[in-house]
Amino acid sequence: MRIISGKFGGRKISPPANMPYTRPTTDIAKEGLFNILQNNIEFEGAKTLDLFGGTGSISYELASRGAAEQVIVEKDPAMHAFISKTVELLGLTDTVRVVRMDVFKYMDSCTDQYDFIFAGPPYALTTIDELPKKVVEKQLLKPGGMFVLEHTPRNNYQGYEWFVQERNYGTTVFSFFINR
Repeated sequence: MRIISGKFGGRKISPPANMPYTRPTTDIAKEGLFNILQNNIEFEGAKTLDLFGGTGSISYELASRGAAEQVIVEKDPAMHAFISKTVELLGLTDTVRVVRMDVFKYMDSCTDQYDFIFAGPPYALTTIDELPKKVVEKQLLKPGGMFVLEHTPRNNYQGYEWFVQERNYGTTVFSFFINR
């Protein structure tokens, strides 16, 4: 896994070999996502939330491009430890907070608003359709903020509130939502 661009661009990060509950976003899908994001959001100074942090790959990319305040939520103890260690190695402990908690419990208790939220849940998550609803219901996005949900082609969010577009990268689809 590598960081594509920004101050950590080109840096390789080696996640644990055994990650039974984690499905990292592929480099091709991540590059496509960030090509879209760089034209639609201001990374510098952004406040971001990464739900289902996994390896932390998306958040490292955001930090590399200037995100100022980040929260990563990951409940798996091994992946939480890996993300925490990587945040320390990258010197991001002042700007990144890693929370070990269930994503839905975090969302229910959260009173903050974010410029950008990313959710890359396990594809088999039975409650995946609740994620965009919960982002809207809990008002987790600042006005003009963007939420991106990673999912498979079998999910469709076109009728959901704030939905603006989707992009397909084979087995990976990103749905984009903007708080207008």
